[in-house]
Amino acid sequence: MNTVDDLTERELIARIQARLPPPPDWLLVGIGDDAAVVEPERNRLDVLSVDALVEGIHFDRRFTPAAAIGHRALAVNLSDLAAMGAAPRLALLSFALPASLSCGDFDAMVDGIAALAVHHRLHVAGGNLTRSPGPLMIDITIVGSAKRRQVLTRRGARSGDDVYVSGSLGGAAAGLQMLRSRTSTTTTATDTNGGYGLKPNEKVVEACVQRYLYPDPRVRLGLLLGRNRAASACMDLSDGLGDGVTQIAAASGVGMTIEAGVLPIDACAREWFSAHGGDAVTAALTGGDDYELLFTVRPRQRGRLRAASRHSGVPLTRIGVCTSDRALLLRYDSDGSWTDTPIPGGFSHFSKT
Repeated sequence: MNTVDDLTERELIARIQARLPPPPDWLLVGIGDDAAVVEPERNRLDVLSVDALVEGIHFDRRFTPAAAIGHRALAVNLSDLAAMGAAPRLALLSFALPASLSCGDFDAMVDGIAALAVHHRLHVAGGNLTRSPGPLMIDITIVGSAKRRQVLTRRGARSGDDVYVSGSLGGAAAGLQMLRSRTSTTTTATDTNGGYGLKPNEKVVEACVQRYLYPDPRVRLGLLLGRNRAASACMDLSDGLGDGVTQIAAASGVGMTIEAGVLPIDACAREWFSAHGGDAVTAALTGGDDYELLFTVRPRQRGRLRAASRHSGVPLTRIGVCTSDRALLLRYDSDGSWTDTPIPGGFSHFSKT
């Protein structure tokens, strides 16, 4: 089996180029030179983001296919653009490759990136390749564009704004736990559903696994929220709903009250967490990798919001309201009486626990 250690840098670059579509006219100089040369778009702002995925921190190669690693590496960046209301334009790829990585896995990673890039009309303009003495690392810089008045940020929420979330929550966190349980030494051949230890329909379980492996960034929804100015503040949920609520509230200077009973928790995730002694609401608040959009909406803009939901095809759920007192509360309805508790934070990349 050939590995990347058997090939030169030029040969690896050629394998990348072979998997990408021809460059657009506005990409004047692309892969193969010292830097890319791009013609700017008229009357639009550049929106830039960068994210790195590190083996052992952001993915586990024991249960994450190479194509999914590539897909996820680009998806997390696309999700950032979606949260800003920006249209994807170009990306720069940087790989740190361990010598043992097979050429087949390298090709599959690039295929995962290329397929998602084509789907979102994004072009790879260049990048960098280097060896890694340790883990596999993929670092992607992405550039999008938006009109000045259509850029979304975390800072625009006001007291009285409604709080919404797209899609469903908790599925990716449940999928990751399922994948980890499959590789656990405690998993036995008698476990149902291929070692997941859960009894629901296999297709339903697989949906959670796929949700983790192949996240779907809400690019079109973000574009629509920005273009029709339906959202007053927005961010993507990479580190859990609790983190998103905390970040928007801090940036906007408001509080939020979130209704636990209306959270759109994935049905499979709810069953998984219940079966394994967890709480589905807490998991949805603290689990990462959903890559849904959390955003706030002025009550008078609900008509624009309905149009964005209809044209994006993504379900939206009103989950709470912004308040003036700066408290972040999770509200439970217990037999007609309300109980408020502090909202837990989300995933932290630098937590020591």
